[in-house]
Amino acid sequence: MEHKAISIRPFIGAKNFEVSRNFYRDLGFEEHVLSADMSVFITGELAFYLQQAYVKDWIDNSMIFLEVEDVDRFWNEVQTLNLPAKYEGVKLTPIRTYDWGKECFVHDPSGILWHIGQFSK
Repeated sequence: MEHKAISIRPFIGAKNFEVSRNFYRDLGFEEHVLSADMSVFITGELAFYLQQAYVKDWIDNSMIFLEVEDVDRFWNEVQTLNLPAKYEGVKLTPIRTYDWGKECFVHDPSGILWHIGQFSK
């Protein structure tokens, strides 16, 4: 079976929709409001849907891997945003190096874990 995929866009929930919207805009995503309870957030050609829906088990088990060109640059820039002080529940975990590459971690205000990574070349 051949997929001629154009994009893949996960749907994620938010404990507090307005707080999460602000967080993702601060993180550098461009928001396009789709309805009162859903927005799409875009960076480059990648996107995800944020919805005003909170199911604790779902949120607690949601992880997204975002591959970036330069994880060191991302880490340096995300630290300057002071997101943990601005948003309750936000956590930043420094870069870790593995045999496949390196990554850092960002927990959003709802608890969704973002893996921000760069693969070795």
